[in-house]
Amino acid sequence: MRKSDKRRSSSLLGGSARVPRKWLSAAVALAVLATTGPATADGPGREPIADPAQTTQPGYGLEPGDGQSHEPGVDPTPGQPPTSEVSWLSFPGGAFAVDSLGRTVRYRACDGDTGRVADPTMRVAAGVASGAVVVGGTAYRYRVPLVGRTEGTLEVIQPHRPPTTLTGVVVTSPQPPTDPVAGARLFPLSGQLARVVADASLNPAGVTVRDLSGRYGDQQIAVNGALRPKAASVIKLWILVELLRRVDCGQVSLDDGVLVTPEDVVGGTGQLQFETFPQVVTLHRLAQYLIKYSDNVAANVLITYLGGFAPVNALIDSMNQRSTILARRMLDSAAAQRGEENYTSPDDVVSLLGAVWDGEILTPASRDLMIGFMREQTLNTKIPAALPPGVPVAHKTGDLPDASHDVGYYLIPGTETAVAFLTAGPMATGDETVRRMARTVYDFLVTPVDGAVEE
Repeated sequence: MRKSDKRRSSSLLGGSARVPRKWLSAAVALAVLATTGPATADGPGREPIADPAQTTQPGYGLEPGDGQSHEPGVDPTPGQPPTSEVSWLSFPGGAFAVDSLGRTVRYRACDGDTGRVADPTMRVAAGVASGAVVVGGTAYRYRVPLVGRTEGTLEVIQPHRPPTTLTGVVVTSPQPPTDPVAGARLFPLSGQLARVVADASLNPAGVTVRDLSGRYGDQQIAVNGALRPKAASVIKLWILVELLRRVDCGQVSLDDGVLVTPEDVVGGTGQLQFETFPQVVTLHRLAQYLIKYSDNVAANVLITYLGGFAPVNALIDSMNQRSTILARRMLDSAAAQRGEENYTSPDDVVSLLGAVWDGEILTPASRDLMIGFMREQTLNTKIPAALPPGVPVAHKTGDLPDASHDVGYYLIPGTETAVAFLTAGPMATGDETVRRMARTVYDFLVTPVDGAVEE
């Protein structure tokens, strides 16, 4: 992210400067693709009507149930591979993902999606992956460095049309620091968080923190960042991003309405369940309620509207977020009993939050709207409860009987930070672990070099 883009819009920070301009100069031809509740976000409630045509199509990430868990509520599959092996190219309206170890690529943009494509002739040399694949008569010739924050290129060649050259920033997880010296000042936070995690004997916990302000050189640190608990309602962030991505592509409008029927109503958190149906609900209200109230009805309606699990998992895959999967609807206990579960990790959450913040997956307008929804969050018993009153945050919770999460942004002017606090095990003790991690990060961020804490 450019240093000139470090200052953020006053609408988000309540007095800081402008929106980041990460949208790079390139053109992609746009074409429409063919299309006050209970306290637990995904807890007991009515099951949604089963959709026999709905199939789970995970992205390139790990799938749930790959073995026996050693910790309650934690999927034991291995963590993400070394970041030097995967990267994705961000360009307006799309992403081009590269796995240099598996020799696969994926183009996903406003004008289509190739799915994962093998490129056995991919050349990897000097930290750069290059090659070409042909899908459906369209050739994709790429040169993508495997180091984040560098520049990559993609040439899209269609029959009887001039080639389109896309140039953009390369994204890895984590992104390398922009200033390693400043970044080293964030490392002591790792030790402090490790002590909190170690003390949480009943709750396997993981935390990832990324500086977004440049104060710590855009450094990322983590403790158990690859921990893979059930995602609970944190998965709703990916549902929202996929919707807003389509808005950015001009394929849908948030003013569009969706018919919600009585069969769509489920319990758990949310406000829509208390309304009268059938009625037409705008995409804007569904998106807002999805985050503000962690609305389970909105989540399930949007999953159907977007085309099922596959498009959301395609988004996840296009950003190489290998620990995350959407495999069931909210409150679908039958699917959960079959082992169909939603998972994520602290590293993947911060990968998404960082890409949103830096304008790598959404336009500035959609980015601001998403963070605005997160600022309206009404479930405030974790991160906000751990911080002094008035500290600006934008966040999204996730709760299950065996999971407690809170993720989002600390919007302290000049110290903006992305955080992901995830736990498995009993929810009550998990809540307290999340609060302890949240306060530990806050105290570190507001502590000057001389050790005095600023309140």
